[in-house]
Amino acid sequence: MFESKIIRDEPLARHTTLRIGGPADFFVRVDSQDELLQAMAWARKQHLDIFILGNGSNILVGDAGIRGLVIENHMDLEQEHVSGDTLRITAESGGSLPGLANRMARRGWRGLEWAIGVPATIGAAVVTNAGAHGGSISDNLLRAEILEARGFEAGPRWWTRDELEYDYRTSLLKRRGGEFVVIRAEFVLEQDEAIHSIARMNRYTEHRRRTQPTEPSVGSMFKNPPGDFAGRLIQAAGLKGKQVGRVQVSTVHANFFVNLGGGTAKELLELVALTQAQVHREFGIELELEIQVVGEQRG
Repeated sequence: MFESKIIRDEPLARHTTLRIGGPADFFVRVDSQDELLQAMAWARKQHLDIFILGNGSNILVGDAGIRGLVIENHMDLEQEHVSGDTLRITAESGGSLPGLANRMARRGWRGLEWAIGVPATIGAAVVTNAGAHGGSISDNLLRAEILEARGFEAGPRWWTRDELEYDYRTSLLKRRGGEFVVIRAEFVLEQDEAIHSIARMNRYTEHRRRTQPTEPSVGSMFKNPPGDFAGRLIQAAGLKGKQVGRVQVSTVHANFFVNLGGGTAKELLELVALTQAQVHREFGIELELEIQVVGEQRG
């Protein structure tokens, strides 16, 4: 039975790219929409909140973990429709965004090459308007199929890109966190010579290798302020390499905070506050978090 898949007190550090996070009261992996609906129905029956987890990037889970049921999304089916030199591809939300980008580029479909180094699921990328190298999800997204968490029995509906109210690294879904669950997303890509798409993808990959740390991280910590870069400001404030406990401002890229092993959410949040205060003192700029902070901290 489905309930046999549910795990109690699962450490979420095992499921985040930062390798930080306390336990989920209940945890389950889902591989299909049917399993997702079963998990949501079970949580409702138990009077539990739900939290949808993708690849665990761009997220900081508190040291006391997450109450309720954490659903790790692995739904990964795709459908394609080609019309002339245009491809429409519908991908389920648990699929890997860089995996999709890689497959499309190698087949000569242009538009997602920028995503090759973004360690996100498709659903999380739709919520956060993930982007890199001047591109973002909203550039190629046509629509997304979305379920209301509270009224999931009514089934999902398709939202247009305009309804998602995209802005830099955010959307209506992110601003109203927890109210909606992304089921699928439909993208439009343009035909190109595969050699050109692969070349762009390889340039982005090489840039990532040269400029980003290899230690566990949460991705870019802060949004870039208008007309500037968060990493430049942090480095100019003298904070590159700054350490609190076992968490450090990367010596490779100052907008990445890395876990040196055994780091905690408390330490990371202390380093965030210190960084924000120092940058504000030096430059009068308020750095805004790009990551999502969830769960509970220990007292």
